[in-house]
Amino acid sequence: MKRYRNFILILVLLSTVFGFAACEKETESRADIPEQFVALGDTIYKLVPGEELILTPQFDKNPLREYTWTVEKSDVVSLQENTDGSMTVIGIRNGTSSVTISSTDGIVIATCTVVVDDGSAVAAADGVIKILAIGNSFSEDALENYLYELAKEEGVPIVIGNLYIGGASLDLHLENATGNRAAYQYRKIGEGGVKTNTASVSIATAIADDDWDYISMQQASPNSGQYNTFTTPLPLLVDYVKKTTTNTKIKLIMHQTWAYAQNSTHEGFANYNKDQMTMYQAIVDAVGRAADLIEADMLIPAGTAIQNGRTSLIGDNFTRDGYHLDLSIGRYTAACTWFEMLTGKSPIGKLFKPQGLSDYEAEIAQHAAHYAVLNPHSVTQMTDYQDAGGSGISTTPVFVGFGFNNATAGWNGFMGANSYLEGETITNLKDANENYTGVSMTIVEGFNGRNANGEKSTTTDMNIPTEVSSYSYFGNSKAVFSGKTIVQSVLRVSGLDKTKKYNFCFFGTRSGVGAGDNREAKYIVKGENEIVSRLDASNNTTKTACSNAVQPDSNGEITITVTSGENNTNSTGFFYINAVRIVSAG
Repeated sequence: MKRYRNFILILVLLSTVFGFAACEKETESRADIPEQFVALGDTIYKLVPGEELILTPQFDKNPLREYTWTVEKSDVVSLQENTDGSMTVIGIRNGTSSVTISSTDGIVIATCTVVVDDGSAVAAADGVIKILAIGNSFSEDALENYLYELAKEEGVPIVIGNLYIGGASLDLHLENATGNRAAYQYRKIGEGGVKTNTASVSIATAIADDDWDYISMQQASPNSGQYNTFTTPLPLLVDYVKKTTTNTKIKLIMHQTWAYAQNSTHEGFANYNKDQMTMYQAIVDAVGRAADLIEADMLIPAGTAIQNGRTSLIGDNFTRDGYHLDLSIGRYTAACTWFEMLTGKSPIGKLFKPQGLSDYEAEIAQHAAHYAVLNPHSVTQMTDYQDAGGSGISTTPVFVGFGFNNATAGWNGFMGANSYLEGETITNLKDANENYTGVSMTIVEGFNGRNANGEKSTTTDMNIPTEVSSYSYFGNSKAVFSGKTIVQSVLRVSGLDKTKKYNFCFFGTRSGVGAGDNREAKYIVKGENEIVSRLDASNNTTKTACSNAVQPDSNGEITITVTSGENNTNSTGFFYINAVRIVSAG
């Protein structure tokens, strides 16, 4: 990322001294006269998105007035005040905006014009934006899903390429480049939206495959916040790219990836003391410095977009396994960020959204991305999206699944591989009609893990889709499994109407269970009263268990304790929960 400084031109005025006393008297009288002039150097400045300009006001004398800075279009450039009185102007997206400094009394004013242009109109002479990522699974998350659809809705032709090796670092990319190794899966989405995947492709082959406008680079996630891991391989990889491409106007992008979920079990999380904000801040710093190092033309703040979204009611639910993005809102948020940076068009109000994502959730993703483009280096609190309200749970049922991956219409979910842990929360449950209820569900005592061996075809009055029935959370009350024994797991439902009663129906299934292996679960639903139901999950496709007419306690809460039932004969004491339906009993 390039930085420019507009330096003050200091004029030293000399005068003849006729006498010390006379000079001193004259100086005292002039010191009371405030400045009458300020300038900002040039009248027009040109930036590319992500580029910075430092404006230093030039006064005709030491200023006595107070001043404020304003920007005409905050979506084109942003301002950051510096301690020395100068102002850093950051290009955000293509466009033109004035920047003004004015005294609070309105007497002294100076304005300059800042033009932000990423050069895409020149680079994409054929009218098509062409982006190639030298990446890994994080570029797969951000680029291969939904970016094409967003661009298509805007009427912007786009070609997307991704050189994919899971977990690939910059060091590995450099080794592959210099050794001309055909080591990549080359995924490409053409102008017509058709995706191809070619195995055993080298970086040189992929670069030669198209007239790319942009080439993006990123570090492997465990090292994404460690600047020292960028300094050697990144400049050498950039040199290789520039020598290999035939496009003399190629533009370089640094992809700012995201911090892990706070409950992530990824071993690389230890590099950041297993703290999400520590990791996020390290990524912002390292990727920003890396962009400066190679004079990148653009930085894509996907990491900031995800962190913005985490301040909304969605919470820390943007990943599917603690580090890869959730297949719905996570990937959509990243795609919206790339879309705005590449096209200069805001994603806010776009109609396209992934299946299963509500209009409100899509709005959150769009704003999280837009705020990141406006302020790429720090988190914007999404205060307008921290409470969607809701009218409670009525006769329209609320469905919750446990462990499935893909957003599914009408279903809430503890989604992904690691969302079975204590503290995981769905902050505002939606009913089957996608209306928010204002009711939350929290895992108070965690499960052992997630199981993906549920029956895929089921017949119950809950009409459970395959995506939901295939996954469950499980515990093990009788023997150690995967290094731990989980005697019980507990869910808490909060925000309920204390004057009403509620029906809870549960579904659990585990396929491939041998004869005589009873894996009964006991569901203890407790508020002011307690109702217990039981269900054997072994090869179950048709049965549910219901605990009806449970009244919330004085706090408007009901707890659900899941453990093995009295009829459970499994030697490990496995018990399961795939889904629950909640409905008002009146």
